[in-house]
Amino acid sequence: MASKRSGFLRTNLSGEAAYRSFVPAALPPSPPLELGGDVVWLLVAAHRQLAVLDGLSSHIPNVNLFVSLYVRKEALMSSQIEGTQATLEDVLDPRVSENTNRNVSDVINYIKATEFAIARLEELPLCNRLIREIHAVLMGGTRGQEKNPGEFRRSQNWIGGQGSTLKNAQYVPPNVEDMLQAMSDLEKYLNADDELDVLVRAALIHYQFETIHPFLDGNGRIGRLLITLFLMDKGVLTAPALYSSYFLKMNRLEYYDRMTEVRKKGSYEQWVEFFLRAILEAARDASDKIRQLSDLHIKSTGIVGGMGRASKTATLLLGYLEQNPIIEIPKTATALNLAFSTVSATVNRLCKAGILVQSAGGLRNRTFSYKAYLDLLREGT
Repeated sequence: MASKRSGFLRTNLSGEAAYRSFVPAALPPSPPLELGGDVVWLLVAAHRQLAVLDGLSSHIPNVNLFVSLYVRKEALMSSQIEGTQATLEDVLDPRVSENTNRNVSDVINYIKATEFAIARLEELPLCNRLIREIHAVLMGGTRGQEKNPGEFRRSQNWIGGQGSTLKNAQYVPPNVEDMLQAMSDLEKYLNADDELDVLVRAALIHYQFETIHPFLDGNGRIGRLLITLFLMDKGVLTAPALYSSYFLKMNRLEYYDRMTEVRKKGSYEQWVEFFLRAILEAARDASDKIRQLSDLHIKSTGIVGGMGRASKTATLLLGYLEQNPIIEIPKTATALNLAFSTVSATVNRLCKAGILVQSAGGLRNRTFSYKAYLDLLREGT
């Protein structure tokens, strides 16, 4: 079934090969959205919390460290929604380049894609060219080559359980011709003037992209990244400190069900309400984490500042830990251009002070964790 408001089903091919694909209606919805009191309250609350978050992001001295770590957490959680089996420790492992596996590679590529997208947004508007470039980074490496990295699909895809076919799929996105037209329409909407609130537009854009499903793989991750990019492009965020995947992962079934409800019944309003709840919770979480990480920074800085002659090296190492919460001594010594013995002695001091704990390895391949920092980031992963 499909709603005329959200689109229609097109019959493709004929005879035994016949199947139906969904053709999404262009945005904005028609008839226009009717947002009730609860949705308006959520909209106001979400904007208020985003303003708090943006204020915190603009004024704390170590926001880049926070964003760097949060990008990694978002990459992990967005990938976990798609079934990737990896942990925060896997992603932060100092030996990740040597020990990486397929799951961890997915997360690392998402981190690279996010960093690339934010930098590229300063040079390009939000457009299909940028979306394809981001996808090329996301699907980089040997694993993604069969998924046509950086190119819209040239064949029909579908969504369903293992072994599903076009005949019994849960959802069949638009055929290639309809997909190209839908992406062209979405590109226009991304850059058009619209009376709808920017957060409501972000909800519609995310739904539309997921419905179009223009790539053979990586659609969910690109679609969630598009939320942050759109809000930055519209000036709602000045730093990429908002990530919605925690809420969406915790409510994964509802997340998919509510988008299905739009396609079946044209009920955009219930999807917008769900999306606004996700944004509100994500902004609250990010604001809380900024405050907690700032408090931890102040506390740890005070501890290393009282280490006498070792304070200078300890402060340098603490700064490194806030970017790399899991370390090994040889790589840290190289990164900081310090002697192995100096870093080893400082690590021992930080262990005695309770800042670091040995997390793995024997004498030669030990790793150490900034446990309090990791505990704050680990929630939900």
